[in-house]
Amino acid sequence: MFRSLSLALALALSPTPPPESAVGAVEDLVMPVEDIIGAVESLDGTESETQQGTQVTVALTSDVLFALDKWALTGKARQRLKQVAEQINAEGAGGVVKIEGHTDDQGSDSYNRTLSTRRAQAVQQAMRGLLTGAGVSLQAQGFGESRPKLPNIVDGEPVPANRAKNRRVEIVYDVKESG
Repeated sequence: MFRSLSLALALALSPTPPPESAVGAVEDLVMPVEDIIGAVESLDGTESETQQGTQVTVALTSDVLFALDKWALTGKARQRLKQVAEQINAEGAGGVVKIEGHTDDQGSDSYNRTLSTRRAQAVQQAMRGLLTGAGVSLQAQGFGESRPKLPNIVDGEPVPANRAKNRRVEIVYDVKESG
């Protein structure tokens, strides 16, 4: 490979055209292809949406939905969830809509798991009355701090912006396949 690469480089950098007898080996480049994941985030970072294949994940930070250490939805949260429900009603393929609660690394594991579960259940309850699609079921689960979106601590220092993004509820659903 190095010989053919050296020859190709010499020919490319040569001020004169290569002789017709200059022949080098051609090697195939084989690389893995990763799934394309579409991602959109609000300017303030409190909301994001990703799509991988037919699965869409809408993430809302807890600051959008709840008061600190609470699981009762705010009035503003109900408005935002209504918009998400309208999106699911328009695009959704039916089936299970997963509602997943997440926290940052502050507090104990058991406290965070309980808080994230209660928050997921609060969103589930609100969404139940908003989703109109036939055959849609809701499934709520809390993961506590076990699935951070970003590292809570970088180089031994806490990162408040990352912690804020980790405190979130994700609504996961499948879209209708186009075609």
